[in-house]
Amino acid sequence: MTQLDGVVKPKTKRSKRFLQGREPKLIENVKTAMLIKGGNTSETVTQALKDIYALKKPSAVLYKKKNITRPFEDQTSLEFFSKKSDCSLFLFGSHNKKRPNNLIFGRMFDFHVLDMIELGIEKFTSLKEIKKSTCPEGTKPLLVFAGEAFDTDNEYKRLRSILTDFFRGPTVPSVRLAGLEHLLHFTALEGKIYMRSYKVLLKKSGCRTPRIELEEMGPSFDFVMRRTHLASDDLYKTAHRQPKALKPKKKKNISHDAFGTKFGRLHMQKQDLEKLQTRKMKGLRKRRGDTEGEEDTTTKMVKMDE
Repeated sequence: MTQLDGVVKPKTKRSKRFLQGREPKLIENVKTAMLIKGGNTSETVTQALKDIYALKKPSAVLYKKKNITRPFEDQTSLEFFSKKSDCSLFLFGSHNKKRPNNLIFGRMFDFHVLDMIELGIEKFTSLKEIKKSTCPEGTKPLLVFAGEAFDTDNEYKRLRSILTDFFRGPTVPSVRLAGLEHLLHFTALEGKIYMRSYKVLLKKSGCRTPRIELEEMGPSFDFVMRRTHLASDDLYKTAHRQPKALKPKKKKNISHDAFGTKFGRLHMQKQDLEKLQTRKMKGLRKRRGDTEGEEDTTTKMVKMDE
């Protein structure tokens, strides 16, 4: 590929397809996450990255080599890896004396860091320790957020948004009941965030709707929030802006009630009822030999029918 006046021009068809795949689209590709190890990591952090990678596959890239970088001080290396691997989400693991067992969840906008939140691991149970059956690779999980802080605190609201982007998987029009196999539960309580992973079991109940049981399959985390780097309100709105082609077109004169019933409103011109063509009945026709009294009786009968 050659570069001229800041525009990259492809030389081969392969490079042309590569650049076309990275161009903006109306419906973007599935968000991919990159998992990076810091310059100094512990066994807990390394295993945590592997377990989260197992949950995120195949929409994830795991970097096994150590990278000496500090995201809250210098973000250039993260932005370089994001552009190289075409990832809009990242998880950075590190360990030091001041901040032991550290995980940083973050996301990108236009290959620049949008926001990131640092979580410290206080308790961790890996997939190896919980010897239960796991879900198939690529299973779309159910996400449940419990706790008042996720609705009231601004930092917890942004954390919920980041975790939703990170774990929600591909956007699909519908999911069959048997496909709901994985549940991720996040609880915010007394300054801590508890993450639990369950396998959904469908049991026989004697009726059409199955009985649901949850079986913990790991990994499980007890997090504490540390540092945060949040985007400004203007940049956050810009990142959420949708193209006009994706916005649903508003249909005029159509409304719905509380039960979802669809109503339509019709606009018609004013009609002259005197010239309205009605059905002609033989019994209402005037006869030559009819008297005035008979005509009055016929007129009353018409009014009663009306």
